[in-house]
Amino acid sequence: MGKDMFKLGLNLLIISAVAALLLALTNSVTASTIAQRNEQANAEARKLVLESAQDFEQVKDVKTDNSKGVEVSEIYEAKDASGNTVGYTLKVLPSGYGGTIELMVGIDSAKGQVSGINVVSNSETAGLGAKSTDPEFSDQYKGKPLEELSVLKMELLVTQKSKQYLELL
Repeated sequence: MGKDMFKLGLNLLIISAVAALLLALTNSVTASTIAQRNEQANAEARKLVLESAQDFEQVKDVKTDNSKGVEVSEIYEAKDASGNTVGYTLKVLPSGYGGTIELMVGIDSAKGQVSGINVVSNSETAGLGAKSTDPEFSDQYKGKPLEELSVLKMELLVTQKSKQYLELL
């Protein structure tokens, strides 16, 4: 009985080690493709929320205030064909019911208003949370002045942060 337990344990260890090795190998093979697709999705989202921009340049080393629990993960300066700044895009990570929501927000700096929002990814339930990807939800923010916005249970506090960021420039 003792040898059988040892044999079963050893077999389980070998099977687990092989499965872990195959999973790690698959991850290393697909990591670059996943990163490219994520960057492509982010680039498309930036273009959707600030259509007047031709080029986007990442703004580095910016400190943001996330005291209200909304993390700003990236900020891009949007430029037109002439190289003039037309606004900014911010990728924010507010918490939803099902986890973190990746949200792209466009800021038109000339008008001082939100040019659009786009839900990049979420893991919300099929109810209210999943409706955040519907145009009826996202279109309501177009043209809103840079101030704190809220809708039902989802707060979009990023616009206040972007206003503070724009004031620094």
